[in-house]
Amino acid sequence: MRPDSGTPALTSADPATARPAPQATGGPPPRTPQATGGPPPGILAIVFTTLFVGGIALGTALAGGDPFPSPFGDPAGTLAYFREHHTAVGVGAALQFAASVPFALYAATTAARLRNLGIRAPGATIALVGGVLAAAMLTLSGLLTWVLSRPDVLTEPALVHALHNLAFATGGVGHVVFAGLLVAGLAVPGLLARLLPRGLAVTGLVIAAVAELATLTLLVPDAAVLLPIARFTGMAWLITAGFLLPSTRTR
Repeated sequence: MRPDSGTPALTSADPATARPAPQATGGPPPRTPQATGGPPPGILAIVFTTLFVGGIALGTALAGGDPFPSPFGDPAGTLAYFREHHTAVGVGAALQFAASVPFALYAATTAARLRNLGIRAPGATIALVGGVLAAAMLTLSGLLTWVLSRPDVLTEPALVHALHNLAFATGGVGHVVFAGLLVAGLAVPGLLARLLPRGLAVTGLVIAAVAELATLTLLVPDAAVLLPIARFTGMAWLITAGFLLPSTRTR
């Protein structure tokens, strides 16, 4: 009890147990950078590209140099290819399927990074949706192509023709068009928010436009020439953007 007021003392007389009064601060507590987490996007893009290109190269080598047939080619020649090179087809399909995993991880990682960088525009969502759908198309194409490597399936020419067209539609048009959305979803905020070099961002928009135009392949077979252009330039762009996209934003 304090002798002058009759109220209990608010502080301890013992210095060992006394607690210092909290000091008022002049502003909000300092912010710490938010960790983005996830694997490095550039590395994921390299792994995806290596698996995909490796599947093409290894499949062609195992087939004695014969390229994978086009669905617009001679059906008899296509059937002969699958029957003679079913091992090569199976290996290429397995690597294509495997490539879809790092591609999906790339989409998830870069979309999360855009949000952590403060991007609230639809670009991050477009990148995620496009990347996930592109990975799903590649997954389906790889599995359909693997089915084409099974000897018991190759006894039915009509079934082989149908599976071949489905594999092309998903792994060709489907994958490239949705991968274009991933590129656009990264390029637009990269340009507007200056997260990527201007030249790289503009190049990404051009690649994305070519990828979307590849949809015409479903109507005009000659438009299939756009598929490898958009696919391989897109791979190079995703690798570069994956290394250059910052993990923190300077204010």
